[in-house]
Amino acid sequence: MRLTKARFAPLSDAELTPEQAEALEPMRPGPVLNIFRTLAHAPKALARFNQWGGYVLSRRNDLAPREREIVILRTGYLCKSGYEWTQHVRIGLGAGLTEDEIERLKKGPDAGWSAADAALIRASDELHADQFIGDATWAELGRRLTDKQRMDVVFTAAQYTQVSMMLNTFGVQLDAGQTLDPDLKGF
Repeated sequence: MRLTKARFAPLSDAELTPEQAEALEPMRPGPVLNIFRTLAHAPKALARFNQWGGYVLSRRNDLAPREREIVILRTGYLCKSGYEWTQHVRIGLGAGLTEDEIERLKKGPDAGWSAADAALIRASDELHADQFIGDATWAELGRRLTDKQRMDVVFTAAQYTQVSMMLNTFGVQLDAGQTLDPDLKGF
């Protein structure tokens, strides 16, 4: 984590304005994560953020959940976002990634992946480094993915780059009971 203290404290239920409470309503019932309680400081932005994020995490995104989580986790790791990584390790495990695969995501596309998985990781790396997927990786993705799925790779990496920027800059801290991956300490 880059910051040990939040720049914007997550809002408690007692602190919410009616507009902020309305922006958080889609997360209920259940616990509302620190990311959303922090973004509630800008409720109009949070409402739009949830619409786009809802697309990326929904079945409207044509990537299989496991493929989507490969892109999200690699992007979060490259962005050094401890919060993002922590949240999506659990989601990735639920989407079919193994603990070994999650560890190997830190090492990149040449860490013993299938060609299909390596292409997703390489695409994430290229988008992070240059905001562009090169021709060779684009063609490799096209061997296994539809055009819409390739678009969704870009949409997913872009969304989680943005999320990581917000989490890192705003200093969003882990939610109760979570532990930071040692590889993401000190950034």
